[in-house]
Amino acid sequence: MDRRSRKEVISAYKERKPARGVFAVICGATGETWVGQSGRLDTVKNRLWFALRTGTSPHVTLKAAWTLHGEAAFRFEELDRLRDDLSQIAVTDELKKRLALWQARLGATQI
Repeated sequence: MDRRSRKEVISAYKERKPARGVFAVICGATGETWVGQSGRLDTVKNRLWFALRTGTSPHVTLKAAWTLHGEAAFRFEELDRLRDDLSQIAVTDELKKRLALWQARLGATQI
C-alpha cells in the first residue's frame, strides 16, 4: 500500500460514524439474557468478552454464568441500531428508551 492510499484509508476510518444502539448477551445453556446500550456497537462485544475472559467484568450475574458455562455458551446479538442523523441529546434519550423496551420484552438483566 502506498503512502497516499494509506492516508486515505486512515482518514476514512477516522471519519466513520460509530454504530450506536442496544445489544444482548445470551447464555445458550440457561437462556439467561443481559441487555446493554453502547455508543460503539462494533467494539462492545470485544470489550465485554475481554473483561469476562480476564475475570474483570463488573456484571456479577453475567460473570458467574460465564464462569459456570464457559465462553462457548454465550452469543452476542445487536438488537437495535440508531439512525446516524440523531443529535447527541436525542441519542442519549433514545438509547434509554430502547434499552428499557428490550429489557422488558426479553425479561433481561441490564448491563
